[in-house]
Amino acid sequence: MPITLNGTTGVVTPNITSDTTTGGLNIPSGTTLQRPSSPSAGMMRYNSTNGNPEWYDLANTTWRPFSQGVPYSIDYLIVAGGGGGVSAGGGAGGVISGSTTVTGSLNYNIVVGAGGSSSNGADSSFSNIIAIGGGRGGGGAGSSGGSGGGGSSDQLGGAGTTNQGNAGGPGATVDAGGGGGRGAAGQGSGAGAGGNGGNGQQYSISGTSVFYGGGGGGYGSSTQGTGGTGGRGAYNVAGTANTGGGGGGNTKNGGSGIVIIRYLGTQRGTGGTITSSGGYTIHTFASSGTYTA
Repeated sequence: MPITLNGTTGVVTPNITSDTTTGGLNIPSGTTLQRPSSPSAGMMRYNSTNGNPEWYDLANTTWRPFSQGVPYSIDYLIVAGGGGGVSAGGGAGGVISGSTTVTGSLNYNIVVGAGGSSSNGADSSFSNIIAIGGGRGGGGAGSSGGSGGGGSSDQLGGAGTTNQGNAGGPGATVDAGGGGGRGAAGQGSGAGAGGNGGNGQQYSISGTSVFYGGGGGGYGSSTQGTGGTGGRGAYNVAGTANTGGGGGGNTKNGGSGIVIIRYLGTQRGTGGTITSSGGYTIHTFASSGTYTA
């Protein structure tokens, strides 16, 4: 019987049938190997190999299940939790940024790492892209992490992770170094002065320029270390939440991390707190959740 396709009445071809009782339409069926060799945009068929109806995405030259949307590009900023300070300053959580492709309708797991309490900070991640938690500031040697924690009592600071952060500063006989930051290494201590934390780095993905990943300040027998710019703690001050800042010396917690996603145009995905700026839609995750593309 004739059917209407895109407003034009045409004769049903032999491999398409309709059910006049239920109004159903049986589309062509075949295995994956039987897909057309030269498909056109929007062509539809039932894949008997995997049991999925599928359509041809000409722009990306691939067959897609009906349940799977079109890929698109996003930018991301992932900040891990900052390390806790002991006597030395805690290292900042690792900070990474970049671009990747997501597929419409698929779910992506978001983890926002907590700041450390006399321990390394927790990792943050978007899917399988991971920022490493900041290193603990030492009561002795500093721990390695996204940025390394400072050392104390003649011990070295911890190492940072390449492209995520820098090393912590070393300690002197009594005094303690500052934790490393995303933008700079922590300073060593000496002559009664606690080491300063390394500065963080500035990002504008949220629509506002913000520093993330500053290292915590260390203990000094005469003067105390200051925290580096970017949510860090000075000596005896905790790191700021959702910045990945390292905790200050004297057993202060590191700051929690954050994950921010943006893409050009109007809203396509769900999850997090959604805002817009400069033609971008922005999803901000201050805690763990799911991004549905």
